[in-house]
Amino acid sequence: MKKTFVFNAANVAELARADVARALAEDVGAGDLTAALIAPTTTARARVLARESAVICGSAWVEAAVLALDPQARIVWHVKDGQRCEANQIVFEVSGQARALLSAERTALNFLQTLSAVATKTATYVTEVQGTKAQIVDTRKTLPGLRLAQKYAVLSGGGTNHRVGLYDAILIKENHIAAAGGIPQVLAQAAGLAAEADFIEIEVETLAQLAEALDAGARMVLLDNMDIATLNEAVRINAGRAILEISGGVTLDGLRGLAETGVDRISIGTLTKDVQAIDFSMRFEAQQGASQ
Repeated sequence: MKKTFVFNAANVAELARADVARALAEDVGAGDLTAALIAPTTTARARVLARESAVICGSAWVEAAVLALDPQARIVWHVKDGQRCEANQIVFEVSGQARALLSAERTALNFLQTLSAVATKTATYVTEVQGTKAQIVDTRKTLPGLRLAQKYAVLSGGGTNHRVGLYDAILIKENHIAAAGGIPQVLAQAAGLAAEADFIEIEVETLAQLAEALDAGARMVLLDNMDIATLNEAVRINAGRAILEISGGVTLDGLRGLAETGVDRISIGTLTKDVQAIDFSMRFEAQQGASQ
């Protein structure tokens, strides 16, 4: 059975709860000593603002953090996952127990700032290739323990997910080819595992290897570190027989030229491994019920 992970509301919420449980254990531990200074009966309202333009992602993680500490808290979103906010715009408002909001604040914002950063960066790359057939695709270069969260963020930014891990698809690289004895040999062996894999993809570094892979029946080929002229020739040689993907040192500079070669996919590790957190600020607005 193939193992494609398809995100939906239920499994995103479950994923968020698991991620947040680890994060709260790391941050709050046995209890928030500073929040204990606040009377347990005190309630509060707060709003979270974005300090910069961003594509929002991470609402399920924010909700999981807040509700884990105050199940009765109320959260109202003004910007949903996948939508863009502008600088100083209110992203969401929350009300509940003051202690809970204070303890959940950093965990909630850590997820929001990181996942929004991935979504925002992805959206920038997706915009750059609009009008071409190329899809922007993520990689396995993710933060340990947060792979699915980051892949969800890539989708929120308009990108496409590659394989989740080593278990759900076959990506044959140079060392696999060498160990198996050649391109035809390794593809023949991979065919025997086709029923267990979402896809079989082989990486090539030259046009000769591409031709060999196509002749051996490859249906998905990764073109590694090829210049524009070589990529144009690869697309011509392929003639639509296989899905062609570009990989290797892809940055925003020059991305449009790569997309215009006619390849189907461009995989980019920097979407998830080189992100600058989006700046958010939580502001408390009022308190009620504090001890006199």
